[in-house]
Amino acid sequence: MMDASADTSAARLKGMGKTEFIAMMAMLMAINALAIDIMLPGLQEIGASLGVASENHRQYVISAYLMGFAVSQLFYGPISDRFGRRVPMFTGLVVYVVSALACVFVPSFTSLLLFRLLQGIGSAATRVITISIVRDVYGGRMMAEVMSLIMMVFMIVPVIAPGTGQAVMLFGNWHLIFIFMAAIASAVLVWVYLRLPETLDPADVRPFTLKSVAQGFRIVLTNRVALCYTLANSFIFGALFGFINSAQQIYVGIYDLGVWFPVAFAGVAVTMAFSSFVNSRFVGRFGMRRLSHGALLAFLGINGFWLLLTLFGPHPTPFVLYMLLFALAMFQFGWIGANFNALAMEPLGHVAGTASSVLGFMSTAGGGAIGALIGQAYDGTTLPLVAGYFVLSLIGLIFVLIAERGRLFQPHNQPV
Repeated sequence: MMDASADTSAARLKGMGKTEFIAMMAMLMAINALAIDIMLPGLQEIGASLGVASENHRQYVISAYLMGFAVSQLFYGPISDRFGRRVPMFTGLVVYVVSALACVFVPSFTSLLLFRLLQGIGSAATRVITISIVRDVYGGRMMAEVMSLIMMVFMIVPVIAPGTGQAVMLFGNWHLIFIFMAAIASAVLVWVYLRLPETLDPADVRPFTLKSVAQGFRIVLTNRVALCYTLANSFIFGALFGFINSAQQIYVGIYDLGVWFPVAFAGVAVTMAFSSFVNSRFVGRFGMRRLSHGALLAFLGINGFWLLLTLFGPHPTPFVLYMLLFALAMFQFGWIGANFNALAMEPLGHVAGTASSVLGFMSTAGGGAIGALIGQAYDGTTLPLVAGYFVLSLIGLIFVLIAERGRLFQPHNQPV
């Protein structure tokens, strides 16, 4: 069975090796993180340049991108199920590059938000179609292993992106950040064009009609396992987006790190990247459920202790202790994200594009909205973020229990 699966994967990739495939998929996913995290050091200068007085309102540079990224995912999946993976991917990358360059010339904060919205619309292709391609090529625990490796490389971007943004601004103002983003995305576009074959099986091509799209959405939304794992993932990602929105204010405003802010940000990302690598080594042996369920329970426990410390301990929490608890929590995140994605996609291989669209929309729109609420609740303390982490991890556990009919750590799907 494993040999047949390997042969099928090799046939789909048409000569591209597994290492190059993982690296390419990781870079496509990393374009999203780049568009978010590289902005963080520039938010203050953007606000000053475009007349945005409120620190919380500067977060809209992140939120506008996530809004476009979330909503447009609904369209890329059905389109890629009909026309294949390559052309929609190229289209999205071109929109991303053009929008990034347009941000260089904006005259106002409103126009910047508009082009960030368009940039998110383009970037959504890389998220939806990348996961569709991985599902085209791999399934089961092998998909979880590959997704973990992709996430590991993907997590390198948050490590270097804030520092890269800070370094880019040494040579000019915030406009250079958008030029840098456009250049990176252009390089990835050329790589994909030259090396990525079409991975959609002709037998899985679906007509692009309202009836067919509605049927695909119904298949996805009526699958208990896929839906509940996606909802759980949405709430967990809401915690991450809440951190991204608040990170600059917490590290600079509360802990006064100044130019060392990117280093602290990178420290957490390194933890997540290492966690994803460990998951890729263990998932084949222990399975997606055992690893992700254990990590979710640990995530909840750590966040509960962190919340009690924030409420009743010293204010603010000493920086070293804050970073330790945060790193421990985000280590669990590295075991949750890739496995929950794989568990949600596993029963939906025959509608992979549409499934990736719906599940991606729910995760990003839900997580982005929740993260925005946490970010806007920032009050000069870490309490909104920590409370958000605890409540969201508890909600995530509830949805996993529904998906598994109350039984955690079971190695196989129960009847859906």
